[in-house]
Amino acid sequence: MRIDSYQFGEIVVDGARYDSDVIILGEKVQSNWWRKQGHSLAVEDLTSVIEVKPSVLVVGCGASGMMDVPGATQQFLKEKGIQLEAMGTYKAVEKFNELSEAGVNVAAALHLTC
Repeated sequence: MRIDSYQFGEIVVDGARYDSDVIILGEKVQSNWWRKQGHSLAVEDLTSVIEVKPSVLVVGCGASGMMDVPGATQQFLKEKGIQLEAMGTYKAVEKFNELSEAGVNVAAALHLTC
């Protein structure tokens, strides 16, 4: 799976356009992804990610990096053996594509605004 482009509020994944936050798991895109507390990423927000247990989870924290990944969420992912890479969404898109192209079992949770 490849992210073709990203701009504030819009992402194109393998030619399909999305205008809401997304989770990318293998060959599947889960659109209209909502978090329990808006700009804070809780463990409960990542149920589908945890089920598939990728090696790496790339989190796009928004265009300006406004979404927070609390310590409890970071620790939970570590305990599950999932490496967390959290950064602004522009950088997260680059990181996801890099890892995906290298054959890494990678998932992404991307906040498209803020």
